[in-house]
Amino acid sequence: MKTATKRIAIQRVRKLFHLAMESIHEDPPLAQRYVNIARKVAMAARVRLPREYRRQVCRHCKSFILPGVNCRVRIKQKREPHVVITCLNCGKHMRMPLGKGKEKAKL
Repeated sequence: MKTATKRIAIQRVRKLFHLAMESIHEDPPLAQRYVNIARKVAMAARVRLPREYRRQVCRHCKSFILPGVNCRVRIKQKREPHVVITCLNCGKHMRMPLGKGKEKAKL
């Protein structure tokens, strides 16, 4: 019973994020509403959002972000290489480390 509920919740979350991506250019408030509903569905079913969708939501203001529309994406090389996503709605930064480079081949 619970697995069916979780499966349905994940399907609805995917559909809502797909609708949000389609409508972000024409109607940004509608896209934000789709994402808010998707987050509520996931919370009600106690399901984590998939990684690709978690990265499309600002961690600070919870707004739907799409590169080139309302966020800026940069790659930084200082210390460990990482990606910096700047939300243009709230101005906050989110940092995501890139995978470690491959070990140098031993000669």
